[in-house]
Amino acid sequence: MTLRVDLVVPVKPLPRAKTRLRGAADGGVGDLDAHQRLALALARDTVAAAVAATAVRHVLVISSDPAVAVEVGALGAEVVTDPGRRLNGALRHGAALLRSRDPHVALGALQADLPALRPAELDAAVAAAAVLFAGGATRAFQPDAPGEGTTLLLVAPGQDLDPHFGRGSAARHRASGARPLPGDRPGLRRDVDTAADLDDAVALGVGAWTRAVVDARHGPPAVPRPPGCPPPGEAVARRCGTPRT
Repeated sequence: MTLRVDLVVPVKPLPRAKTRLRGAADGGVGDLDAHQRLALALARDTVAAAVAATAVRHVLVISSDPAVAVEVGALGAEVVTDPGRRLNGALRHGAALLRSRDPHVALGALQADLPALRPAELDAAVAAAAVLFAGGATRAFQPDAPGEGTTLLLVAPGQDLDPHFGRGSAARHRASGARPLPGDRPGLRRDVDTAADLDDAVALGVGAWTRAVVDARHGPPAVPRPPGCPPPGEAVARRCGTPRT
């Protein structure tokens, strides 16, 4: 039987999300509004891909940010309030809620900073996990691009999620008995914590919301002027095509 999963996706309040990315949305300026637009765009593109994946039955977003709730809710995700138990506590809360509805559902925890994620990559990851589960494994995880973190944790029907996200989570998930997923899924592995990560994700091809933020970060194109002409507002010669001031 084809495996389908319910996913929990945690999203921090936007002012506190992705702090190492501050400035990546506006060429290093670090404006908070620009930063929040980027953090929200990453989450929207991630959730949109998850909702569109055939192997995903339901997406539950854990967040206390009203803007997140409105935007990802419009994509078809369910949103519940973060209980304030940090990342792994939020994931356990979401998993318990989903299990209370269906004790036998297969569960997953997906990070919210995967703007290059394709639905087909999630489908492939779930299919690979199903093979591992058929062989006796109960939990599987997708390491991030450097191999140190985790972007996706999947558990067989009826098994505990037992999340160990955070710095060095790949080693902790492996030590807890989870099996690494075979295969290469670049968009699923490319989480975005730094400006360099964002550039790598853009090279892979990001979703529409992240693309819009990236395209806007350099501002509108400058109006071309002949060589040697000063900016508008300064004294200019007639050869620059503007009147004297």
